[in-house]
Amino acid sequence: MDYTRQNFLPLTESTFLILASLASPKHGYAVMQDVTKWSEGKTRLGPGTLYGALTKLLEQGLIQRTDDPEPGDERRKHYVLTPRGRLVVEAECARLEAAALLGRKLLNGKDE
Repeated sequence: MDYTRQNFLPLTESTFLILASLASPKHGYAVMQDVTKWSEGKTRLGPGTLYGALTKLLEQGLIQRTDDPEPGDERRKHYVLTPRGRLVVEAECARLEAAALLGRKLLNGKDE
């Protein structure tokens, strides 16, 4: 299936946080910890939810498995963003920044 980065937007908060977490290689439990920390506990992913999301992101070509586990951590599956995944995260950041900028302008009475 041919996807452009715009086909993925907007991302859900959990998908955005999962992808952002995988800017560097991580195993699933580390991703769950990142999401909980970065969302200040508002978003908590259970193993079933996380691994379902990882499977979907793998199928979409946004992440890939890496064969470079940390020493002593060889049993865990590690994942990392693909170039397409990085473009999607960058596009979502730009979308969110534009929305925040518009919101600030409107709240300050500037609707130009």
